[in-house]
Amino acid sequence: MFYRDERLALFIDGSNLYAAAKSLGFDIDYKLLRQEFMRRGKLLRAFYYTALLDSEEYSPIRPLVDWLHYNGFTMVTKPAKEYTDSQGRRKVKGNMDIELAVDAMELAPRMDHAVLFSGDGDFRPLVESLQRSGVRVSVVSTIRSQPPMIADELRRQADNFIELEELREVIGRPPRHVDQAQDRASA
Repeated sequence: MFYRDERLALFIDGSNLYAAAKSLGFDIDYKLLRQEFMRRGKLLRAFYYTALLDSEEYSPIRPLVDWLHYNGFTMVTKPAKEYTDSQGRRKVKGNMDIELAVDAMELAPRMDHAVLFSGDGDFRPLVESLQRSGVRVSVVSTIRSQPPMIADELRRQADNFIELEELREVIGRPPRHVDQAQDRASA
């Protein structure tokens, strides 16, 4: 539940939201997402977190990052780390959990409601801490994918769980193409 006079902040775990929407067969229209939550309350800030591959000359996620930056989102990025796993496969790691948690805790005194777009169970202590600070927390993810994209402990801790599938008509658009860079960044 949202109240029109609430001060809202969005915290979008980019790779997690991308994976959840992809598992449901649609893409997110970020302009519509921002408009939807501006209708639901007083939007203080919309953060978007993602790791970027610096080693590639062209990153397929770069146009999205640039568009979000110029259209009202606060972009939080860092270089992804490349490594080779024990089987000799090239892997990319770019976890943004700490950056998201620090921003949420810093903004807590000035917001009434945090909306976390992630299903990552690592965020359960953050949600609990925000709640102790008097902030209501909604989590947006999906239980309708196979397997579900939200950790049960995160869903249970949140004040409100918003099923991403139920937002499809409001913030979704048909998928365009497979975005390999975003897939790797979510690994």
